[in-house]
Amino acid sequence: MRRHLELALLACTLALPACARPVPETAPAPASTAAKAWLADVSAIADADASQGRRTAIGKRLDTLGIRWANVPFEIDGQHGTNILAAVSGDTGAPLLLLGAHSDQVSKGEGATDNASGSATVLALAERLKARPLANHRVAVAFWDLEEKGLLGSKAYVAAGKDKPTLYVNFDVFAWGDTVWMMTPDAEGALTRASQDATKSIGLKLSAGEQYPPTDHLAFLKSGWPAVSYSLIGADEITGILDAYAGKTPKAMPKVMQVIHTDGDTLAQVDANAAARGVDAVEAALRRWDAESASATTSSTTAK
Repeated sequence: MRRHLELALLACTLALPACARPVPETAPAPASTAAKAWLADVSAIADADASQGRRTAIGKRLDTLGIRWANVPFEIDGQHGTNILAAVSGDTGAPLLLLGAHSDQVSKGEGATDNASGSATVLALAERLKARPLANHRVAVAFWDLEEKGLLGSKAYVAAGKDKPTLYVNFDVFAWGDTVWMMTPDAEGALTRASQDATKSIGLKLSAGEQYPPTDHLAFLKSGWPAVSYSLIGADEITGILDAYAGKTPKAMPKVMQVIHTDGDTLAQVDANAAARGVDAVEAALRRWDAESASATTSSTTAK
């Protein structure tokens, strides 16, 4: 998540020294093949050195999945960076569903939660959507550089304007907990409804709405491009996070604000079992959204 979160973190640290609860040192061992694969991807990315090493880890995983990818250098706002873009599945003429996460990290910690967790989630979805493509959309994935410097990688992609998606789906801090937190401008939209049903069927909660921390989805929305973002955290953390961004004092320090942008952002904090369930829910929601979008198009055409 963006660097100015550090201001909120500092405010909470100064205001709530007695309220900060200890962060668990170890998460449960992964219990399924999907959880083990997700954790392995988080580990490979988090263990890498700096942005180039993290991109290399992501590229190796895409190679393993048989997905062709490319480094895409950019320059924006006086900064140079490199995004990774990859086509996953679908006919070239089909509308584009773009999934993405930022691959960079701040200088503290390993960046496991922020945001190797999001990158690993995109890799997991890429594997599934390559094996079983969507019926009505082609799928591509992106791994953004310099999110922590001001969403620069995603801004550069939007500014280039070469391949506008029907929908961009972002993942940032998809690491633990019982709640899929969904940033969406349309709380009654098709993907929101699909996400509600998918999370409920898996035993997770959904919190959907416009209030959400700033991350790469904003680069799309501010240019009028449709976008949503998903996180996976504890339900009890959301109010505290929003309070901190609003300059208020949270009643308790959310775990995410004790972990990200600190030396404690390590592999020990993420919960692969929770993340695997979250990936299941998002995949199911995207497949339903894809199917319903075709039905909506057919109905609209028939009405004319």
